[in-house]
Amino acid sequence: MSRNWVNWAMAQIEADFQRSADTHLIKLDLPQLANIDIYLKDESTHPTGSLKHRLARSLFLYGLCNGWIHEGTPIIESSSGSTAISEAYFARLLGLPFIAVIPRSTAQKKIDQIEFYGGRCHLVDPAAIYTESARLAEELGGHYMDQFTYAERATDWRGNNNIADAIFRQMQHERFPVPSHIVMSPGTGGTSATIGRYLRYQKVETRLCVVDPDNSVFFDYFHSGDPNLTSEACSRIEGIGRPRVEPSFIPGVVDEMRRIPDAASIATVLWLEGLIGRKTGASTGTNLYGALQLAHEMQARGESGSIVTLLCDSGERYLDSYYDPAWVADKIGDIQPYLAQLEAFSTNGQLEAL
Repeated sequence: MSRNWVNWAMAQIEADFQRSADTHLIKLDLPQLANIDIYLKDESTHPTGSLKHRLARSLFLYGLCNGWIHEGTPIIESSSGSTAISEAYFARLLGLPFIAVIPRSTAQKKIDQIEFYGGRCHLVDPAAIYTESARLAEELGGHYMDQFTYAERATDWRGNNNIADAIFRQMQHERFPVPSHIVMSPGTGGTSATIGRYLRYQKVETRLCVVDPDNSVFFDYFHSGDPNLTSEACSRIEGIGRPRVEPSFIPGVVDEMRRIPDAASIATVLWLEGLIGRKTGASTGTNLYGALQLAHEMQARGESGSIVTLLCDSGERYLDSYYDPAWVADKIGDIQPYLAQLEAFSTNGQLEAL
């Protein structure tokens, strides 16, 4: 196998990385929280529009360095959409064919973006994405990226401009530079593994709170330790939550887990739009609702500090789902109690339990 092509491929990815500045850290305007600051790490500004751009870059570098990807190697991935979009981008950058094995329910906007970057979409029932990806890779002589296995090890968690390192660099000049909490939701588990390991490696007191949507097994696994847990239903919050315990989810680096109702996630992104003037994906709602819960509890205890969470992707991908009232009423249910709760929070900073 030619090392020349691998060297060229590595150089293309490095050049692409150097052309991209880091993502913004947005401070929310919440005067009702006098001594608590909340920030959104805006991952929607990556070239492919989501947090998964970082993962895709890491997975390609990992595959290249391990000798799994060569000139002409077909790339196959199981994905609910965002990872596949980002991997299709890098596959096109390297001139490699790409096939995304995705659930039939994946948003059409995501399918369109995968195809925009030259990828092909192979739609299957959600439970079949793993076996079908492996089968296609074997049949085509390709490489199955397998984000759900390799996400936790493909990124250097000690630093090297990973997302945790970027957060702490950007927080240096804030009034509470070391966050009390970082809040995020798991899809593969790779980002929570990177952040959790980094916090321990840097010996900081920041706690990692992982928030899980309905119909996901991560929360139950964190509390039970049973790796064989499964769910017959799938998460309705695209990009996060899984019906099985994924190998990349590392519970030992997580300080706390919370389950966030899907209705709360959707209500929160609608509330957030009024705050920042932008639409975001529902996973951002899951993250932010968890951050607001923590802020409420900190304020009740008379504590001060900062909380950082992730804006994972843009809401423009979900205009026909999370931003369609008829779809929300049919698939999610009544979100009005959470909207009322958030409106009250806007006034007094109290997120009273429903």
